[in-house]
Amino acid sequence: MLKIGLIGAGQAARAHAASYENIKDVKVVAIADIAVERAESLAKRFGADVLDHGDKIFDRDDIDVVDICLPTYLHHEYVLKAAEAKKHVICETPMALDLEEAREMVEATKRANVKFMVAHDLRFSPKYLSAKRSIEEGSIGTARAVRAYRGGAHPGRESSWYSDIEKSGGAILDMAIHDIDFLSWCFGPVKEVYAKGNVYKGMEFFEYDMITLEFEKGLIAHIAADWSKPEGTLAYESLDIAGDVGVIKFESKDENSLGAIYDTADGGIVDPESPLDIFSVPTTKMLMEFVDAIERDTDIPVSPIESLESLNIALAAMESIRHNRPVSIKEAF
Repeated sequence: MLKIGLIGAGQAARAHAASYENIKDVKVVAIADIAVERAESLAKRFGADVLDHGDKIFDRDDIDVVDICLPTYLHHEYVLKAAEAKKHVICETPMALDLEEAREMVEATKRANVKFMVAHDLRFSPKYLSAKRSIEEGSIGTARAVRAYRGGAHPGRESSWYSDIEKSGGAILDMAIHDIDFLSWCFGPVKEVYAKGNVYKGMEFFEYDMITLEFEKGLIAHIAADWSKPEGTLAYESLDIAGDVGVIKFESKDENSLGAIYDTADGGIVDPESPLDIFSVPTTKMLMEFVDAIERDTDIPVSPIESLESLNIALAAMESIRHNRPVSIKEAF
């Protein structure tokens, strides 16, 4: 049985913990958070030990996998600690705040011979997987243009670190990187990025950025990263892929719940109204495949190099906004 140590007990950790509960031969044995009450609330449901600091996870000889659900600015530090402790590690997105840190994470986990994956969960979402299959099968002909949207209320109202660009990377690194990763997975290398937005203007609880990607194959994609909605607005996403003979289109706000895990005081639980079975929930499917790769000693489903390349594109978008010019994509590693 693989034993999991969760670092962080926030929303992402609750979703991960609920997913592990449905994976065979896996158990969450410890949950660490400096907000001890939050860790206790989550650990109670899963019968896990409570630790008052993430560093204490690495003192445990019984933990095989470290799951890092911490704020972005802590990802680099804790992935390196996991590598030093020779523990497999999965980390929430984005990988890091800059390429130097990300490269160190890739190199450290490689030297330690441990599995390392960044949680790009769109690759495991049924609707996104269906879109990718349609593209590959030629159902819409040749894809010509893409529009993607991801947005909602600014999370800085609930957690102040989101409002600090030096800690969160803003909406592009926190949200749009998911769309960047998915579209790169579908359409290959990006040639050039041009972006406009107010991420560097320091407007309280308001950010809106528009990213244009030109792929090497000629496809153009527009991605909106939106933290401008009023407080209480539910997050939503959309995707529109236009081909020369057809279109793929969906909007999450017009669908039944596909997330299937929502937040409660006792941790994430499966939404009984969801059309998904538990093993199709993106987080569960992602963690199942990661665990399977560890148990079988096979390649993980999202390689660290792929995550590094997605970060590279997201950072290029940030650079484009900062300098008001297009940015050519160079190799990240």
